[in-house]
Amino acid sequence: MQALIRDGRVQVDGVQTRGSHKPPVGAHVVLEVPPQAPVDLEPIDLGLEVLYRDAHLAVVVKPAGLVVHPATSHTGPTLVHGLLYALDGLSGVGGEQRPGIVHRLDKGTSGVMVVACDDVTHRGLQDQFAAHSLDRRYWTLVYGGPDLDGGTIRSSLGRHPNDRLRFATVERGGREAVTHWSVVERLDGVTLMECRLETGRTHQVRVHLSESGLPVVADPVYCRGRNPPEGLRGLVSEVDHQLLHAYKLAFEHPVEKRWMEFKQDLPADFQGVLDRARQLHSEG
Repeated sequence: MQALIRDGRVQVDGVQTRGSHKPPVGAHVVLEVPPQAPVDLEPIDLGLEVLYRDAHLAVVVKPAGLVVHPATSHTGPTLVHGLLYALDGLSGVGGEQRPGIVHRLDKGTSGVMVVACDDVTHRGLQDQFAAHSLDRRYWTLVYGGPDLDGGTIRSSLGRHPNDRLRFATVERGGREAVTHWSVVERLDGVTLMECRLETGRTHQVRVHLSESGLPVVADPVYCRGRNPPEGLRGLVSEVDHQLLHAYKLAFEHPVEKRWMEFKQDLPADFQGVLDRARQLHSEG
């Protein structure tokens, strides 16, 4: 809606309006919805793993290092390019640059994602994300260890006041973010944690854990100046993304109304660091 307003496609009493305008009672509002633009992206075989596919949706595994959809800052191969190759059809609700995309994972985060293949399913999944009724769980390896075995982090997240590439807890202009966390395994210098998202803000898990003194291992943005334990330095130096993996996604099928649950094991680089940390712990 905001995009339509910016494009001058909304008039109130015959006059183009702004998003901040409050029409009076009885005003005549005209909304022009343009025809859907065709998807003008080249399908690319990225070898995506498809966990499930039916006529309405698909569940895929996004590898770390892959951007979800094209943007002004990234025009190279994206998950959308791979989806256009791997799937027969995608919902057009997201627009020509992000067809079928209902939610996102950061470029450096791997894991399970659901994509919509028709508009009814797209809107049904969006409603579930808005209502926080899905079950989204992440595994992550962090530096240090919390005093407790579990808890909840609540804050208002927005752009960092001094660094537009980062997000942070802010007093004004942020959006509510809620992360439920629990300790899975305590090791020497690092901890394997599970995080369940109640909301899905940009960089949410990474910011919440970093601000709690538990930065995600190998995070290039929120883990600056933190060195891994000596026995892990070699392996961690070879990892070019944060060790954060969306291992579980569960939701109600918008059309068939059945509960669906999908899980995916850790990728090889994450598993390699974890195995080494376990070895060091057992030897210590």
